[in-house]
Amino acid sequence: MQRRQFLGAVLGFPMIVPARALGRAGAVAPSDKIVMGMIGVGGMGSGHVRGFLQQPDVRVVAICDVRKEARDKARDMVDARYGDKGCATYNDFRELLARTDIDAVMIATPEHWHALIGIEAARRGKHMYYEKPIGVSVAEAKAIREAVKRYGVVFQLGTQQRSDRAYRHTCELILNGRIGELKTVMIGSAGGNRGPRIPEEPAQKPPEGFDYDMWLGPAPWVDYTPERVSRTWMMIHDYGLGCLSGAWGIHDVDIAQWVAGCDDTTPIETEATGLFYDDIRDVAYSWTAEHRYANGVRVIHMDLETAKKRAQQFHFGGMASVMFGTEGWIYVSRQGMRTHPERLMHEIIKPHEKKVIKSDNHRRNFLDAIRTRQQPISNIDAAAHGEMVCQQADIAMRLGRKLRWDPVKEEFVDDPEANRMLARSMRSPWRL
Repeated sequence: MQRRQFLGAVLGFPMIVPARALGRAGAVAPSDKIVMGMIGVGGMGSGHVRGFLQQPDVRVVAICDVRKEARDKARDMVDARYGDKGCATYNDFRELLARTDIDAVMIATPEHWHALIGIEAARRGKHMYYEKPIGVSVAEAKAIREAVKRYGVVFQLGTQQRSDRAYRHTCELILNGRIGELKTVMIGSAGGNRGPRIPEEPAQKPPEGFDYDMWLGPAPWVDYTPERVSRTWMMIHDYGLGCLSGAWGIHDVDIAQWVAGCDDTTPIETEATGLFYDDIRDVAYSWTAEHRYANGVRVIHMDLETAKKRAQQFHFGGMASVMFGTEGWIYVSRQGMRTHPERLMHEIIKPHEKKVIKSDNHRRNFLDAIRTRQQPISNIDAAAHGEMVCQQADIAMRLGRKLRWDPVKEEFVDDPEANRMLARSMRSPWRL
């Protein structure tokens, strides 16, 4: 027996260890991987499954969805990637979160579920990549923020425009006074077209393999129809605010908060008008909301069609923002940026100037934050305050009057009716 074989037999482990197991040759040792579970693996969620599977230091071990077809499809994707059958599936998110081997979760369920799942994830010590919005009420935003801070977990909201170079450069230019003093931010988010009516369908029995009661969760009970659980759910107030927030608007509101240096606060005054769907959908499809901050900045949030008419010179071909300062302006979208003066596009931020976190990949930034325990680029405070802005606009539209807001107490000033709209009741047995 050779000496190496003898020592291996005596010590009980092989003396020749594959480089992959040690993390060499470009691999990550299993003990150093971030173990993840995926909750909600429909359209957006399945994209995140694919994205996290590409990260070399991640191991996906569990899938949760109330649709058997969706969870089985995601599980097969995971197993094919790793070449084994190690991915478990769950119908109930609480079973997945109870696993002690899971370090982090991705949450991409319908919006009315976000806060409850996030709070339980925080309580279980799970870091979370959390699709927007943070919740469907101010009360939910405050509750998940409190849970994340109490349990010390890493939280990244899926407002990935912060990980786009054009948006980062825009923010740094403004924070360093390149357009003078920031005065106004104009936003054009998705929406503006009512489209054909979508009437209520006759009640039907949910298809086999779909846990409709769990899909509804804390939302009010209503009979199942296929249209309600299609993408139409995004335009039903029981499940969110439509394009004003989670369906798109929170992306641009988030950027407005960022460039205004207001991640840690909210507007002090909001006035809004809008047009609402009047069929199975009941959220605003067209709106103009004006928010005023204590630092003097105004944010004008509009649906895309309204923005095109109001700011024709900027050619809003897609969702975008324009930042106006005393010495220039910046137009930015996912297609890039334009500036006045034009030279601003090529300005270099000097080492001693204000900078934001550099992130070129939103998921990677989340994983790096877990390892370093530093704040990710879309942290919990930014997430909570951004959603409060959207909620202020929705409430102002529904009440039809200007509202004043206390950013410290996080409630409306001298308006009991508006303050009652800061929370939503939940269907038993669910509660915050």
